[in-house]
Amino acid sequence: MIEFLNLKRVNAPHEAAIQDAIQRVLASGWYILGQETEAFEREFAAYCGAAHCISVANGLDALQLILRGYGIGPGDEVIVPSNTFIATWLAVSQVGATPVPVEPDPLTHNLDPARIAAAVTQRTRAIMPVHLFGQPADMDAIQQIADQHGLRVIEDAAQAHGARYKGRRTGALGDAAAFSFYPGKNLGALGDGGAITTNDADLAARLRKLRNYGSSVKYQHDVAGINSRLDELQAAVLRAKLKHLDAENDARRAVAAQYLAALAGTPLVLPQVLPGAEPVWHLFVVGSTQRDRLQAGLLKEGVGTIVHYPKACHLQGAYASGVWPALPIAERLQDAVLSLPMAPYLTADDVQAVSAAVRKSLSI
Repeated sequence: MIEFLNLKRVNAPHEAAIQDAIQRVLASGWYILGQETEAFEREFAAYCGAAHCISVANGLDALQLILRGYGIGPGDEVIVPSNTFIATWLAVSQVGATPVPVEPDPLTHNLDPARIAAAVTQRTRAIMPVHLFGQPADMDAIQQIADQHGLRVIEDAAQAHGARYKGRRTGALGDAAAFSFYPGKNLGALGDGGAITTNDADLAARLRKLRNYGSSVKYQHDVAGINSRLDELQAAVLRAKLKHLDAENDARRAVAAQYLAALAGTPLVLPQVLPGAEPVWHLFVVGSTQRDRLQAGLLKEGVGTIVHYPKACHLQGAYASGVWPALPIAERLQDAVLSLPMAPYLTADDVQAVSAAVRKSLSI
């Protein structure tokens, strides 16, 4: 069986370093907002090419806090992709603003800049592109529209740790960026975790208060903040794994290159890479008009797969009361996409076996 993802295998090469990190935290006796967190924030900011990193409890909080930090709330609109994990939409809803969905480029699955301008209104405050599946969005085109209308650009980089767009890493391409360190991410913790990167010093100062009960001095609460802090254990684990992120992303690129070569000429819609983009292949997502049959055939051949995502955000119960525009691309993608196994530990033989199983399943 070739599993879709095995987190024990993902973390096995780092086991000794993770154990050392945990012991270091235990010996310190300090478990929240200590030296490990401060060090991780410095190291991750430097890695992304950003001036500041503010670690938080999870990726959803990271998005929500950026919006709060910029004063975006009731009466405001935020442009979001029509196809994304629901956290992108939820962050907007949680601050009282309205998500305004815009369809993706069906080849890259990322927000289509050509469709954004028509969605901008007098209430629009920000554009929130998602670097979906580890593929950077077309940030120059998005930033140009934002500049024309005086909008913030907030990157949802939850799936794109280390990806580059025209030589620059995600996390330093907009006004601020949100990351998730959910265990299955390219840089994954051993639990939930998140971070915000930005070059905006004023925003960074506001966010440090907001994540910590609105406080920068103990028992002095200047604003109504929340409790959203990355703990010392997770920070120490992430520091250990960050050193190897580029090498593991390179391994993912090798897997993707082999898939693209092995599956060329099949009826599948294969991932397309935007010019100037260097994806990190958090997921390898193909499209098929016979998706369910393909998935069943792969399972029979011992290959695990997942659908990202089987129901578009506007069709979820959480948004059933909304009035949404026609979103045919998002609805078509939800019925066609299938994620094949993708991990840095996959061997050339593994990828060959998956590819052979795909070809066999397509011929059923």
